[in-house]
Amino acid sequence: MLMPSLRVSMAVFIAVLVVSACVSRGDVESMSATEFQKMRTEIPVTRDVALLAYVNCVVRDIVAELPEPYRTMNWEVEVFDNDSANAFAMAGGKIGIFVGIFTVAQTNDQFAAVIGHEIAHVTQDHTVERINRAQVTGGVISVTSILVGDQTGLGTAGTQSLLESTAELGLLLPFGRKQESEADLEGLDFMASAGFDPRASIQLWKNMANAAEGAPPEFLSTHPSSDTRIGDLISHMPEALNYYNEAIASGKQPRCQK
Repeated sequence: MLMPSLRVSMAVFIAVLVVSACVSRGDVESMSATEFQKMRTEIPVTRDVALLAYVNCVVRDIVAELPEPYRTMNWEVEVFDNDSANAFAMAGGKIGIFVGIFTVAQTNDQFAAVIGHEIAHVTQDHTVERINRAQVTGGVISVTSILVGDQTGLGTAGTQSLLESTAELGLLLPFGRKQESEADLEGLDFMASAGFDPRASIQLWKNMANAAEGAPPEFLSTHPSSDTRIGDLISHMPEALNYYNEAIASGKQPRCQK
């Protein structure tokens, strides 16, 4: 059995190795490109030319309002012929839309809220953050379970299982909720700056709530509850409306048609 001081020293040493192994934005962009192409080959994509033009129109209008380097990034958009009410954006400018999203994003402005939210995940480097957080947390859990497992009475495997459950509830899930809230508010500003009405985001999340009956309670989810999201959006709405009014005054009027 290791002496306490030696256990602490080893923990510090291994923790340094774990942190130093964090992935970079370039690493994640490379992984995203590979995964995006894989999805394109495994999931049917729509051949609806009008729908593709509409989605690209909304993306183009919002991307035009992004800070660099995202404004001139080579964004790729794919619309998957799947009934899931979902959408995503990956590092490096990969955007995926599932046709089922239009069951909840029923207007141009509501769909713009979806696109703004997903693009904000990219501009905020959320994928990089989440991978690194998961990697570091996993490394620390493994180290701690080895070092203290013999003191818990559960053994190394039992201790690791307990620590993983604790980390999931106390670290990784709240971290995901924080990112989702950031994306909501950043995305609201992006859509408003492009001339889409940010007030439509409220109805969007009401639609989402109606479509997500039976969702887990907030503390067990990586996403905030619909009530939390709507409350945060309402609090941020005055700022978003300033961007919207400025956009309209400058002549920005999105003309994307589905």
